[in-house]
Amino acid sequence: MIFDADHSAEPALARADFPAEAAVVSADSRGRILAAAYELFSRRGVRDVGVNELIERSGVAKATFYRHFPSKDALVLAFLEQRDQLWTVDFIVGQAKLRGTTPTEQLLAIFDVFGDWFLRDDFEACSFINILLEMGPAHPLGLASIDYLARIRGHVQALAEQAGLDRPEDFARSWHILMKGSIVSATEGDIQAAKRAQQMAGWLIEHHRS
Repeated sequence: MIFDADHSAEPALARADFPAEAAVVSADSRGRILAAAYELFSRRGVRDVGVNELIERSGVAKATFYRHFPSKDALVLAFLEQRDQLWTVDFIVGQAKLRGTTPTEQLLAIFDVFGDWFLRDDFEACSFINILLEMGPAHPLGLASIDYLARIRGHVQALAEQAGLDRPEDFARSWHILMKGSIVSATEGDIQAAKRAQQMAGWLIEHHRS
C-alpha cells in the first residue's frame, strides 16, 4: 500500500498499535521498572534519566530495583530488548505485514507506518539510533544498538528475498538508509519524510528486480 497524503482508505490504528502505548504495564516490580524505563529511555535517552527517577517513577524500593537490575546499563539492555519486540517486530514489521498483501507491498508499507508515526505528537524517533549516537559504537549499549539495527535489516532482507529481489543483503542496507534518513528528517520537522522515502524506495525496488 503506497503512502498518500489522503489516508482515508487506511484503517484507523488504535493507540495501542503504537509502541509508546503498547508497553505492557505489569503488576510485578520488574514489569513496573521496565514500563517506566520504556517511557523515559525512549523519549529522553540514557544519560538524561537517572536511577532515582526510575525508582520513583516505577514505585519500587531501591533494593528491589537493584535486585532486578544490578546496574542502569543492565536496565537499558532490557529496554532495548523490549523495544525490539514492541517497536521493530510488533509495530513496524507487524503493521507493514497487515497493510500489504505481497512482500513488495509490505516493504513499501513500512513507510505508510512511518508516515502515521511521524505525525504523532509523541513521536520519539528510533531508540537504537539515539542510544548508538549518545553512547558511541564502542560502548556496550552502542554495540547492542548496532545489533538491534542489524535485526531490522534482517526483517527487510527477508521480505526482499520473498519478493525475489536481486542482492537482498545489499538491498536491505540501502533500504535501511532510507528508513533511518526518514526518521531523522521527521525529527527535523519534515512531515512528508515518509512519502519522500517511499518514492525513493520504489526506485530501489526496481533497481533490484531481476
